[in-house]
Amino acid sequence: MKIGILISGRGSNMTALADAVVAGHIPGAEIVVVISDHEEAAGLARAAERGIMTLAIERRGRTRFEHDGEILSALRLHGVDLVCLAGYMRLLSTEFIEAYRNRILNIHPSLLPAFRGLDVQQQAIDHGVKISGCTVHFVNADLDAGPIILQRAVEVRDDDGAETLAARILEQEHRAYVEAVGRIASGRITITGRRTFFT
Repeated sequence: MKIGILISGRGSNMTALADAVVAGHIPGAEIVVVISDHEEAAGLARAAERGIMTLAIERRGRTRFEHDGEILSALRLHGVDLVCLAGYMRLLSTEFIEAYRNRILNIHPSLLPAFRGLDVQQQAIDHGVKISGCTVHFVNADLDAGPIILQRAVEVRDDDGAETLAARILEQEHRAYVEAVGRIASGRITITGRRTFFT
């Protein structure tokens, strides 16, 4: 399975996936390209250090459809089977999602469907929840609303701020993303409506 990863910043989840592939924790998978919408994204250097092809495809005043079209062309050129969003901070166009239907994954730092969107760790603290975590899900046309693949829980401590909670959730994100991609690469997942099942 050829994987393409989209990033906007430091790419820590991208790094976790790349290192897991090298270590053999995602058998039968290869990361063939990492693409960022920011030329200065730190994750591009991290990917290049690991020998992965990198591209910066910036918006440059174009529409989302035009920008996504260039990214899609790059993914197809590299024969990408599965797209992983790893801190990619732009919404995808309908055309992009349709081109890779049920083949786009995202990692979100909350237990969806709770706390969609941005600043979710602060949302969790403000709501007084005792458990938060992360969710790996398929991407569809609705924000953070695609079928859930797996989740990991993280306790919200009384003295947590958004940063300390985010740091502990990120540790679980790395593990959850690797496990989810590994299961998909092995073909051990099916989707029925909004539910996913492992075989």
